[in-house]
Amino acid sequence: MSQAMRPAARAAALLAAMSPSDKLALLSGVDPHVALGVADGPLYVGYVPPNPTLCIPALTLNDGPAGVAGLQVGTTAFPAPIAQAATWDLALQQKLGQAMGLEAWEKGVDVLLAPDVNIARIPENGRNFEAFGEDPFLSAETAVAVITGIQRNPVIATVKHFPVNSQETNRYYVSSNVDDRTLHEIYLPPFAAAVGQGKVGAVMCAYGAVNAIHSCQAPEFLTTILRDEWHFHGFVMSDWGATWSTVPAANAGLDLEMPGGVFFTSALSDAVAAGTVTSSTVDDAVRDILTSMFERGIFDRPPPALAGVALSDISTPADEHVALQTAEESTVLLKNAGGALPLRLGHGTSIALIGAPVGLDGVRPYVAGGGSSYTGGADPVSPLQALTARAAKAGATVVADSGADPTTAASVAGHANLAVVFAYDQEREGLDRDDLSLPLGQDQLIEQVAQANHHTIVVLDTGGPVLMPWLDQVSAVVEAWYPGEQDGNAVAAILFGDVNPSGRLPQTFPPSTAAVPASSGDQWPGSGGGQDAAFTEGLAVGYRWYDAHKVTPLFPFGYGLSYTSFAYSHLRIARSSAHLAVSFTVRNTGARAGAEVAQLYVDDPTAAGEPPKQLQGYQRVYLRPGRSTRLTIALTRRSFSVWDTASQSWRTTPGLYRILVGASSRDIRLRGFVRK
Repeated sequence: MSQAMRPAARAAALLAAMSPSDKLALLSGVDPHVALGVADGPLYVGYVPPNPTLCIPALTLNDGPAGVAGLQVGTTAFPAPIAQAATWDLALQQKLGQAMGLEAWEKGVDVLLAPDVNIARIPENGRNFEAFGEDPFLSAETAVAVITGIQRNPVIATVKHFPVNSQETNRYYVSSNVDDRTLHEIYLPPFAAAVGQGKVGAVMCAYGAVNAIHSCQAPEFLTTILRDEWHFHGFVMSDWGATWSTVPAANAGLDLEMPGGVFFTSALSDAVAAGTVTSSTVDDAVRDILTSMFERGIFDRPPPALAGVALSDISTPADEHVALQTAEESTVLLKNAGGALPLRLGHGTSIALIGAPVGLDGVRPYVAGGGSSYTGGADPVSPLQALTARAAKAGATVVADSGADPTTAASVAGHANLAVVFAYDQEREGLDRDDLSLPLGQDQLIEQVAQANHHTIVVLDTGGPVLMPWLDQVSAVVEAWYPGEQDGNAVAAILFGDVNPSGRLPQTFPPSTAAVPASSGDQWPGSGGGQDAAFTEGLAVGYRWYDAHKVTPLFPFGYGLSYTSFAYSHLRIARSSAHLAVSFTVRNTGARAGAEVAQLYVDDPTAAGEPPKQLQGYQRVYLRPGRSTRLTIALTRRSFSVWDTASQSWRTTPGLYRILVGASSRDIRLRGFVRK
């Protein structure tokens, strides 16, 4: 078969040569341990066997939003996706995706189950760390960058969990009851971008239902939206165990049952024989899978066989550098009273490092969230290791305490010149957090340490927002997320000022558990014991809700401090036939070099019925002291459109639109107007 043929033509030619049994074998996964004769050890999370007679390579599927995960060893532990989003750096995100994709391919994986683009509707979500935050525009941009990077390799990226997956409580059965406009404006845009701009090769449908219809057998989503409206040409797989039927699922547009062996094997054959599923429907599913495989080069460059790569270490210095750069750029400086940071240590200064994430006595630092995506790295750099080495260069010493006994920890802190408390949460797949407090008495630990040492800095290793009842008692707060294997090196570089903090929040930090958009039991975990989650907040998700209800967040969306300062000026709005060009100048007015993330929000006219303002563009720029640059952000028709449920299309409401440019959703520096 000529490689010069287009992927769709190659898929059609191969499909014509396949028997009914050949086709069915491609639509359902099998147990890789059984298929490969491996009792245990590093393997894939999913496997579709090859067909040597027809030269069809195997589909080897593995988790990987923060690196090649699961039972794989010798791979790089990159920062969690929430941290990836916090960089607001598209070039770096693409580089990270490319590194993850190459490591996947080198481990014999040709389908990487990433990225997760589910919108952070509730901060208690146990998988908050796995996705890109609360804003559909930021999530879409980040997803496209990561997907583009992954698929520069002969690897299929998988955007998930389509179309809605916002909680872990009763995740298999909960129905997300959400109106059509909110679906299209908040929850679907990252998926649409993944398909239209990212050309993603696979889509994973979610466990739960949307408006009482299981996601993996919902024709509205799998066919009408995905295929007919978005023109998706890849394949749809179920989440593991999310296939609920044979006939409804196949007719809705599901292509691949994972992990397989129940509904799309003999039951599908019987359905075809009975006429409840047509043979053309089976052909469509096979064609979808083959087309994506040809498109991504899996036929032409299949990954190495499992033998010989299972136990190999394929993490390279280049990959580790990407992990470090991402961890550094994602770190958000939340508070810095009196210029407590960066650290300025004299000879003989002592630093107390407090908390379990320090990595004392062989305890692994908290570098990743739990569940299928966990990637801890072979030997992550702990804060204790890196800060001890960095402090020594300044002639300072480090003492450490696990924080297990707050009284002892406070005593250690009280005898040091300054204290750094490392605190963490425990996000994991399958379990939502009870509330937003730090677990295991860490709030009390921080308070006691702060009382013993007035120069206390808090570093948070969390997968999302947490409450901070001690905020006024500490000098500085740093959000490091789940930073991956370069944890210690990244935090040392930030604390000592070797790197200027430039991360920005992709999610609002609320002032209290009650002050969140979905605060009622009907909204989360849902009525009927978590059977029905009412999305009654509608479009008011994340910062949109805080703005609409005039609630002051603890820290707003887009927020992040720096060791330098930036000024904005000279806003200019220019029209063209295709878009609106918003130009402005950003100047570094401080004494240090650093990066700024300029953010553009659009405030629609009242008649549009939209939240007060919404992110529609951003640019990250690095500037030396005293230097300035001119930035231009293009706004398209879509930037001014809302979803019209009557016509099922995007429309623009006539009126005056405010153009808002600033350093966060609550720090607007420049304002302009445009009439549409």
